Amino acid sequence: MSRRVVITADDLGREHGTTEVIVALLAEGQVSATTLICVSPAAEHAASQVRELGVVPRLHVTLTSERGLPRWRPLDAGASLVDPDGTLSDDPLALGARGEAHDVVREADAQLRWMRDRGLMPVAADSHAGTLYGLHGRSWLAEALEWCARHNFAFRLPRDPEPYFGGPLPPPLAVAHQRAVALADALGVSIPQTIATNRRTAHELGAYERLRDDYLRRLAALPEGTSELFLHPSREDAVTGPDGVVRTWEARLLRDPAWHDALASEGVEVVGDWWT
Repeated sequence: MSRRVVITADDLGREHGTTEVIVALLAEGQVSATTLICVSPAAEHAASQVRELGVVPRLHVTLTSERGLPRWRPLDAGASLVDPDGTLSDDPLALGARGEAHDVVREADAQLRWMRDRGLMPVAADSHAGTLYGLHGRSWLAEALEWCARHNFAFRLPRDPEPYFGGPLPPPLAVAHQRAVALADALGVSIPQTIATNRRTAHELGAYERLRDDYLRRLAALPEGTSELFLHPSREDAVTGPDGVVRTWEARLLRDPAWHDALASEGVEVVGDWWT
């Protein structure tokens, strides 16, 4: 086997600044995949932009709003997903405490229809803010995998979760993860070998070089098979607070000659997906 990696820019359509950066990175060949947030007002323009590039994003199933942006509204308006004003909460814990599986599946269906209605035919999905995974309360992993199987979709669920979590999972979560991987295999849902991303704040990192070196270590540690590195590149002025700094650093990393030199020296092949 060889080592392959999908380099994904998450959150296309979050707002116009992020969309602009991701579209440029796609056009330059700096990333090999992207994921689309359908519930944002900027999604329509984002869909048009990637259609022109011939890129089909993954469906980034989105069940929460983003802090610092006007609240988003679901496309299906399932009662258990929304606050009293009909918007998606920006607190994943609130969703995890009240969301019902049937509303989650209906919203995923609505977001998929939205993409298809605009000529985008995704063949894979993943979870914005990790809400489907049960990291913030209820897990809808089984429902998400069954939904993927119905649509013949791949799904972002790592066989080996340690690179993402930074170590072994707590025992209850480890058991749930093993069951989910077994279910994915039983249903024929393709999943990546592992996934990794930056989970540290700008304050914790301190400088761009720390983020770059961390990603270089992650790249060197990728196992055999096809894995995914997913980043959230943007402009600092498009994302409020310190998150904007990290997103700017990630955009810089993807254009950094040191990053491209490492891809070449490590012999890691950049691919567009993990399911073909």
